[in-house]
Amino acid sequence: MNQLRKTEIKYLPGVGPKRAELLAKQLEIRSFYDLLYYFPFRYIDRSTIHHITDLQGEMPYIQLKGRFINFTPQGEGAKRRLNALFTDGSGTIECVWFNRVKQIQESYRTGTEYVIFGKPTLYKGYYSIAHPEVDVYSPAKLTGGLRGMYNLTETLRNRSFSNRTMQQLIDNLLATEAVARIPDPLPQEIIDKYHLMPLSEALKNIHRPTDINSLQKAQFRLKYEELFYLQLNILRYSSTRNAKLRGFVFSRVGHYFNTFYSEHLPFALTGAQKRVIKEIRTDMGSGRQMNRLLQGDVGSGKTLVALMCMLLALDNNYQAAIMAPTEILAAQHYETISHLVEPLGIKCALLTGSTRKKDREAIHSSLLDGSLQIIIGTHALLEDVVQFRNLGLVIIDEQHRFGVAQRARLWSKNVNPPHVLVMTATPIPRTLAMTVYGDLDVSVIDELPPGRKPVTTLLRTEESRLQMYRFLGSQLAEGRQVYVVHPLIQENEKLDLHDLEQGYRTICETFPSYRVCYVHGKMKPAEKDHQMQLFVSNQAQIMVATTVIEVGVNVPNASVMVIENAERFGLSQLHQLRGRVGRGAAKSYCILMSKHQLAKETKHRLHVMTETNDGFIVAEEDMKLRGPGDMEGTQQSGIAFNLKISNLAQDGQIVQLARDDARSIIDIDPKLTSPKYADLGHHINEIFERDVDWSLIS
Repeated sequence: MNQLRKTEIKYLPGVGPKRAELLAKQLEIRSFYDLLYYFPFRYIDRSTIHHITDLQGEMPYIQLKGRFINFTPQGEGAKRRLNALFTDGSGTIECVWFNRVKQIQESYRTGTEYVIFGKPTLYKGYYSIAHPEVDVYSPAKLTGGLRGMYNLTETLRNRSFSNRTMQQLIDNLLATEAVARIPDPLPQEIIDKYHLMPLSEALKNIHRPTDINSLQKAQFRLKYEELFYLQLNILRYSSTRNAKLRGFVFSRVGHYFNTFYSEHLPFALTGAQKRVIKEIRTDMGSGRQMNRLLQGDVGSGKTLVALMCMLLALDNNYQAAIMAPTEILAAQHYETISHLVEPLGIKCALLTGSTRKKDREAIHSSLLDGSLQIIIGTHALLEDVVQFRNLGLVIIDEQHRFGVAQRARLWSKNVNPPHVLVMTATPIPRTLAMTVYGDLDVSVIDELPPGRKPVTTLLRTEESRLQMYRFLGSQLAEGRQVYVVHPLIQENEKLDLHDLEQGYRTICETFPSYRVCYVHGKMKPAEKDHQMQLFVSNQAQIMVATTVIEVGVNVPNASVMVIENAERFGLSQLHQLRGRVGRGAAKSYCILMSKHQLAKETKHRLHVMTETNDGFIVAEEDMKLRGPGDMEGTQQSGIAFNLKISNLAQDGQIVQLARDDARSIIDIDPKLTSPKYADLGHHINEIFERDVDWSLIS
């Protein structure tokens, strides 16, 4: 395998230096290995011939057999193209080429029987195929069966690099001795356990499947190994970190924790909160450095859990810090926590980019001398000038909004890394959590505090707008408050969407006896905070906003969330927005306003919202619809891998199998250095040598 990685792609027959440069730049294919693992994204059955007269609607890639009637060059210079009329006897279709016009016109003849292959595009009732592949007809060419289709860039296509070119290069590669003799790094026990196809056979069948059955076996083999190596790498680093990094031992449950628990709890803890606190206490008393992910839906009581964990740190003479992604959220945490710890005499401070210089200096000095026990802040906490006397616990809220490097900087705030608890209100599907956050222990608060009622979600179209306004009026008359969220700040002629400015004017006109405030991302922080405060203090009863309110507004009196153009939002985002209401005792509603005509997938997405309040069900559906790479925040969170064939949304069962098998091996041989697993360890090092060191990531 190492030989394939080291052999530059320019040495493959059919490539050469110029094409090698193009492949490296466009597809990041630099070696034999890179090409071998550049898999087709789908497969076409090349044994089927379609008829032009049967084409209807949106068509996939197809084959047609027939003759060119004529060739007509059109335009001059850069606008020059070649049009050709092709017939199979049942009808005609236009073929068009936008480059290599002269060469193509000289290559093909009228009257000769050809097979053309491409994707038909329907325009004004007529089909055409741009840049079709053209072969002289022979029965042998129609026995090819399944044929892989590869993702190619526009630049490659413009440089005469087609799917057929890629297939020819793959054929040249598969014919080399290096591929024929490729070693299989998977342990024999796993190959036998799942009756896996041998690696060299799987690689041939993924590119050149002999039949559907062989393709499916190849896909399972390659998906499994990809996920297995990934899980093995994560668990190995996690094991190494646990052995290498000693954690501060919080052995005491003392005055602060006990007094707060017995005398100052704002409400009784749920069973889920008690369970999570117990898990965290066990971690922080174990002698190993805690690295835990706390998941909990909006309003599940994560902040209270975080506070009680900080009190444990304080009981053991350590300081604690909470880092939030926005000033609004940091201020909200400060307001909640400072109020709760005030009776205990605990000193707490807020540090953000807006903190005045004089206050900042006072905070810095009291952190250093240890008199400041809890600090709550934004990215400002990461600055080198912020130093602690004895930082023992770091809590990172909405952690997906911080990059890996930013989170890691908090580790340097003490001689040994502090305990780390990362929190998210964005539910993460199990398979994604197991992979993206696989080196973290995971706690889940899956129970709402007593008194919290589920939010009723309704889907309404433009025809129901007056009815919706009447409902808002009834809620406002009862003394409730209302959010109205828009996808845009200003009107955009190209997009027929409700914009915030127009929406603000409409709401003001519709509800003249109520005060309306507005918030969007382009406002200056001071103005944004002023508008937010109007709503928080109930001086304004309606807030018109963009998604800037998705995180960090807590108004228990708000009972209705209206989301305009709900079809424009992802499921997780809709769920986050919905979480802004239902925080008080009153029955709450989320009204999704959408166009009447919706695509099937969009309609399904909105119906999911009306059918469940469970954030984990929403997140699973979101990942199925959009794929793991598009899940909110995952790109920013520093995914240290690129999946070539597996899909976390669809391959959950394989993820679980791979995880269990990797765990069994790591339990036996944590460093993969024993004679039995040394080759496997070496292979893992090869795969992940350029990746992030997962042992130092929270």
